[in-house]
Parts: sequence; C-alpha cells; structure tokens
Amino acid sequence: MKDKTSINRKSNTGAVEHETKVHDREGDIMAIATKDVVSIPPTKSIKDTAKVMMEHEFRRLPITDPGSGKLLGIVTVMDILDFFGGGKKFNIIEKKYEDNFLAAINEPVKEIMTRDLITLSTKASIGETIECMLDHQLGAIPLIDADDKLAGIVTERDIALSLAGMAGKETVQDYMSAKVFTTTPGTPLEGACKIMVRNGLRRIPIVGGEADISKAAKKLLGILTSTDVIRFLNAKELFDHLNSNLATDVLKTTISEIMVKDPITVEPNMVIGDLCELFAEKNIGGVPVVKNDAVVGIITERDILRAVKRI
Repeated sequence: MKDKTSINRKSNTGAVEHETKVHDREGDIMAIATKDVVSIPPTKSIKDTAKVMMEHEFRRLPITDPGSGKLLGIVTVMDILDFFGGGKKFNIIEKKYEDNFLAAINEPVKEIMTRDLITLSTKASIGETIECMLDHQLGAIPLIDADDKLAGIVTERDIALSLAGMAGKETVQDYMSAKVFTTTPGTPLEGACKIMVRNGLRRIPIVGGEADISKAAKKLLGILTSTDVIRFLNAKELFDHLNSNLATDVLKTTISEIMVKDPITVEPNMVIGDLCELFAEKNIGGVPVVKNDAVVGIITERDILRAVKRI
C-alpha cells in the first residue's frame, strides 16, 4: 500500500503553448515546467524514496517541509547510486552501519540529499533556464514562488521534448560526445556505479562479444542506466528476501543481469529535431550513436540543450 501521507503535491495547472523560438519570452518557463510536483519529507527512508522514484518514474525528488511546503533539498537517482556503492555517501553503509545493507536503506533520505540548491523564480525565461542548466551542469531546476515555496520543476527533458520537431537541420554528430565511457557485461554492479557516479553519467553502454579486443571495445551489447540500477535495487525480492545483510553481496551482481539488451541507437546523421521526437516517443533521455555496428558516441538531453541555444 502506498504511503500517501508523506508525499506532498503542489498543483497549478495551466495551458502549455510552444513557438518555434519558445525561449524568447520572459517568464515563460512555467509553460513547460511540471507544476504538479511530487515531493517527499526529509524523514522518508532511502528505501521508500527509491520506491517513490520507481512508482512515478522520476529521476529526482524535491524534499520539502511538510508544514510550510518550503524546499529543503533534492535527491536524485545519482545520489542513491552514490549511496549504494558508487561514491562518498556509501560511507553511511560502511561506517555507520558496519556494512549492514538492510539497516542502511532505512536511513532518512535527508542524510544523502543535496541541500545547497540552485533554484529559479517562476518568472524565469526558458533562455535563462537553459543557461543555468548548462552553466551548472544540472538536469533539473526547482522553481520557487514569491513565498519561497516549491511551485514547479523543469528538467532537461521538458525543454528537449518541447522542441520535438522544431529543431533545425543540425545533426547528432554535431553535438554528440565522442568520448564514451563503456564497460563490459561481467562488470560488478558496484564497479558500474562507481564509473557512473565519478563521471556524472546517467547511462553507460555495455560493449564486448568479439574475439578481437579492438572490435569488442566498440560492439554494443546493451546499456545500463541509473534508473535500471534503482529498479533492480527496488525489486521486491531484493529488499524482502536478501539472504545476507552485507551490501557487498548485492553489489557483486554482474550488470549482464540488469542491463537493457538491444538498446535504441541512432546514427550520426540523424537531425536533432528527429532525435527529440524519438526521445519523446520512447521516453528516454540519451542514446548511443552507432556507425557500422560500432559505438562512436553518445547523445543526451543535455547535448540537445546546447543545440536549442542556437535555434
């Protein structure tokens, strides 16, 4: 049964309109922002926070004071990956709970949330928002009203999808990252988390399957996203039927058991407008770029923001 008492929503629906140059209008960010915002209190457990993320298919959750509705922090899928073995927040398991996984996942989410937030006013323009996201490498920005209460949230995806079919003739190869972090199917989950957290990656292509090492390093077998990891950790059998309390047992799982096989890919010559439409249709935020069966790059919503600046 869902715990509805600890989820706060602020609803303020309105009409959404888009123009070819939507970012020219001052204060227009609320036209594409999510106004029906799901937030959680700082006392919610890390385990239950992961469940809320999966129930609503969110990559982030604002944390608000239940009484005032004021924003206290934000927790992202990457924070949870960091906690589960990717980075410094894993110290909660290793030190405070002496590697007791089941005890650690019941820790309040305030222990891993980001408190020092960058926010924007509801009067901000889309242009300002894009600049802020790119300058600070943010995937989302909370929007605050005149009383400092959470009034909305806007994500890279909101902006990218609002431009679906409207972007120009520039192609994927103009904006993709040619430097691609990859790993192999036999990599333990802990290792994959570390690669993702340390390099700020929400997804990592899985390569291999060739006797020739030079080819194996480029042949795509699957993809692992931060959401895939949380979905795995959130599985009922994991939380309710662990045979051991040791986090290391969970983190030794090879990513071949978790990765998405036969992932969606694009070619370098796809135009950005078509890419936006693909992201909208498939509800994805990034794809490997493949040419002649080899991974030559990766392109994400953040790359699309750079393209949007030039529209």
